Amino acid sequence: MSAVEDRLSALGITVPEVVPPVASYVPASRTGNLVYTSGQLPFVDGVLMATGLLGKDVDEETAAKCAAQCAVNAIAAIKSLIGDLDKVVCVVKVVGFVASTPEFTKQPVVINGASDLFIQAFGDAGKHARSAVGVAALPANTPVEVEVIVEVRD
Repeated sequence: MSAVEDRLSALGITVPEVVPPVASYVPASRTGNLVYTSGQLPFVDGVLMATGLLGKDVDEETAAKCAAQCAVNAIAAIKSLIGDLDKVVCVVKVVGFVASTPEFTKQPVVINGASDLFIQAFGDAGKHARSAVGVAALPANTPVEVEVIVEVRD
C-alpha cells in the first residue's frame, strides 16, 4: 500500500475500484508526466450520494461530502492508470462543477471538499490551482463533478 493510501486509510477511506465510464470516454489519460481525469461524480458502490441543485435540493455540507467523494473517485482513476499513488508529484489543477440555482454563490465552499481531500491524501503535493464553477445541470442530476490534473513520475 502506498503512503497516500495509508493517509487515506487513516481517514477511514479506501481507494475504490475505478468508476466505470457512463459514456464514451476513459476515466483518465496520460500524456508525458501529466494525468488528466475525466469528470468524476460522487458515486459510492454505483450509487450517487445525492442528486439535485445547490440552493434548492442539496445543502452545502452534503455537497462538500460529494466533492470529497469525487476526489476519491479521481484518485481511483489515477491509480488505475499509474498503479502506485506515490508516483504523484503534485496535484496541478482541480476543476469543480456545482449544479446550482442562479442565486447560489458558494461553489468554492462546496469544492473545498475535494481540495481538502487532495491535501489530506497528498500533503503539500496536494495543494493546487483550482476553479469552482456553477452550472445549471450535471449528468445524472448529480450536484457536483470534479476533474483533476496531476503530475506523475515514472
